[in-house]
Amino acid sequence: MQRLIINGGKKLCGEIRIQGAKNSALPLLAGTLLVGKGSCEIKNVPGLSDVYSACRILNSLGCRCRWEKGTVRADGTELGGFEVREELMRTMRGSIVFMGPLLGRLRRCRLTFPGGCPLGSRPIDLHLSALRKMGVSIREEHGVLDCSCPGGLKGADISLSFPSVGATENIMLSAVLAEGETVIRNAAREPEIEDLAGFLNLCGADVSGAGSGTVHIKGVKELCGCTYEVMPDRIAAATYMAAAAVTGGELALRQIRCGDLRAVINVFEQMGCDIYCQGGEGEGGTLFISGKKPLKAVEPVRTMPYPGFPTDAQAIVMAALTLAEGSSMIIENIFENRYLHVDELVRMGADIRAEGKVAVIKGVKELYGAKVRAADLRGGAALAVAALAAEGTTEIEGLHLIDRGYEEFEKKLSAVGADIVRE
Repeated sequence: MQRLIINGGKKLCGEIRIQGAKNSALPLLAGTLLVGKGSCEIKNVPGLSDVYSACRILNSLGCRCRWEKGTVRADGTELGGFEVREELMRTMRGSIVFMGPLLGRLRRCRLTFPGGCPLGSRPIDLHLSALRKMGVSIREEHGVLDCSCPGGLKGADISLSFPSVGATENIMLSAVLAEGETVIRNAAREPEIEDLAGFLNLCGADVSGAGSGTVHIKGVKELCGCTYEVMPDRIAAATYMAAAAVTGGELALRQIRCGDLRAVINVFEQMGCDIYCQGGEGEGGTLFISGKKPLKAVEPVRTMPYPGFPTDAQAIVMAALTLAEGSSMIIENIFENRYLHVDELVRMGADIRAEGKVAVIKGVKELYGAKVRAADLRGGAALAVAALAAEGTTEIEGLHLIDRGYEEFEKKLSAVGADIVRE
């Protein structure tokens, strides 16, 4: 089993190019199943274990797919399979997003419940109820979902009880080839939703309103291949911001969209970090962050759907707050089991009390190296952030979880001054 060995106390200084967004790349790759004419070239796709799993799923369905140096080429013109094998479904939670495009293209799919990080209940009820409203017959037996719509999908007016990113994506992916118009109300507003809409529209879909609370999809007969570039990963950017903050360093984060990070930037500025964004709101921007000032406590941080503070950045920011003077509070409103990293941070000397949705972090003067284990993707990244500032050596096990979301994690940190190796 691989692990990270980090000798803390090194100030980070330099530049890091932000990878393509994991949470955008996966639905885009699933969307290539909808393309019946020509092939797709998806650029800026990060080299992650979840991406490789998505490519294996595509190939298993008859879509010729290959990742090479940040670009995925996918040709689904001869798509034939409609069943995603259980061992592939269990590799990642986002695998449920293959349901929508398979139903849209083949009118049939068979799959099991997805795997992924143990963050608590992430029910797919919203996905299933929406698809049923569009005419899908769903039979569940022993954890297997057998879905079909022989007459084809029909547009529907769908109101989500919660702005679920996954459900919004699955509905969009199923609706682009459906008959008539589909309206998603209380849709997720995350930038990744806009990225998916941009890709689908370039392929010939008719999607409008993405990024707002109401998304309209007018069904079309066919989608054609295109070349598209994945948006920057805002959670990876937040992670490197935290690394600069805890080490008293200075980093320039390249190929970034600062507008996607407003809620995160606000928290780091409250901590005392100096942040400057260059290049406007679009891709190709740069965020400069300096953590030279002593960190201080912040106002309560509440995880919320976008444009609120992202749940994926919660553990990462908590790691930085362990060294901030004063007491801070985090309220986790999205998942009920997202404090799995707390005990490991406490093992490193942090003073954190977590109960239910609430965690109170009392800043300490220093953290200490220890042997710790990542329990989930972002929790593992949080342990690495803490280790960069800790006195002594930290060994982090469960590295395969960090590899699900970060491309060349240790190489990028090492290039800006961290003492970190993969063993």
